[in-house]
Amino acid sequence: MKRALITGITGQDGSYLAELLLSKGYEVHGVIRRASTFNTARIDHLYQDPHVNGVKLFLHYGDLADSVQMVKLLYDLQPDEIYNLGAQSHVRVSFEIPEYTGDIVGTGAVRILEAIREANLVTKTRYYQASSSEMYGKAQEVPQTEKTPFWPRSPYGCAKMYAHWLTVNYRESYDLFACSGILFNHESPRRGETFVTRKITRAATRIKLGLQDKLYLGNLDAKRDWGYAKEYVEMMWLMLQQDQPDDYVIATNETHTVKEFVQETFALLDLDWEKYVDYDDRYERPAEVDLLIGDPAKAKKQLGWEPKVKFKELVKIMTEADLELAEREAKIKVALA
Repeated sequence: MKRALITGITGQDGSYLAELLLSKGYEVHGVIRRASTFNTARIDHLYQDPHVNGVKLFLHYGDLADSVQMVKLLYDLQPDEIYNLGAQSHVRVSFEIPEYTGDIVGTGAVRILEAIREANLVTKTRYYQASSSEMYGKAQEVPQTEKTPFWPRSPYGCAKMYAHWLTVNYRESYDLFACSGILFNHESPRRGETFVTRKITRAATRIKLGLQDKLYLGNLDAKRDWGYAKEYVEMMWLMLQQDQPDDYVIATNETHTVKEFVQETFALLDLDWEKYVDYDDRYERPAEVDLLIGDPAKAKKQLGWEPKVKFKELVKIMTEADLELAEREAKIKVALA
C-alpha cells in the first residue's frame, strides 16, 4: 500500500486529492494547522475511524513554518508521495501580508524539500509542487506554456515562482523525483467563498432567494482560464506516476472574463446581473493580471490528459451546488422566524 502526505488537505484541492488517493487504495496522511475551531469540513466525510470500511486517512498537526516538525513527520511516515498544496493562496490578500505569504508559500516548500533530504528520502519519495499560473502574471506570450517566461504580479505569484524554481533545483541537484504542476485557475463547489468565482455563485444564488441584495466586485475585465478542480487533482497524481519527473501546464486553453462568469451565473438563475452587481475598488489588486490562458498540449501528449469540464459546465456545477446551499439557508431562516 502506498503512503501519501498532503499539505493543505483541508482545502479545495487537498480534499479532492485525498478522495482520489483513497479510492486508489492509498494510506493518506494530511497536515493541518492547530486552530481554535475545526476547519475540516471538506474532508469530514472521509475522516472517520480508519478501521471502518478500510478508509485510511490520518491527520497530523503541523505547519509549513515549522521545519523541525516537518523533518520529524517525514522521518516517521516515510511517505512514497508528498503533495505540497499548503499555502496562503489568496492573491489579493498576499498584498496585505506579503511576508507571511512568502514564508508559507515560498520558504514552506523549501522546508519540505530539505526535510526530504534530512529524512534520507530522496531515493524513496516523489514530490509534487503546486505551482500556479499567477507566476506568468504580465503574460509574455499567449497562450502560456511550460517555456513561457515568468513575470509575477503579486507577492503570491513571486512566492510560487521561488518554490517552483527550488523544486527544479532539487530535482537537478539531488536527483529527487520532483514535479511542478503549473495549474491555471481551477474551481468547484468547494472553492473558498472569498475567491471570485465562488463569491459570484454564492451571492447570485442568495440574491435569487432574497437572502442578499448586492454583489460587489472589482475588475470585471480580467481574463482567466478556469477549469474543474476535481479533474485537475488527477493530474497531480498522474505526474508522480511517470518514469521521469517533469513540469506541466494544466489548463483548458480557453479564457473568459470575470464579467462572463457573472453573466453566465445570473443567466442560469434567470436574473439580470446588472441590477445586482456593483463595483468596489477595494477588490482591485495593486498590480493586475489581465490575461491568463494555458496551453496543456504537453500534458495531453505525454500524460494523455485533457480537460472534460469546460467553462459553461463548470459555472453550472457551482451554481447548482450553491443554490442547494442557499435553499437550505432559506429554510433555516424561515424556521427561526
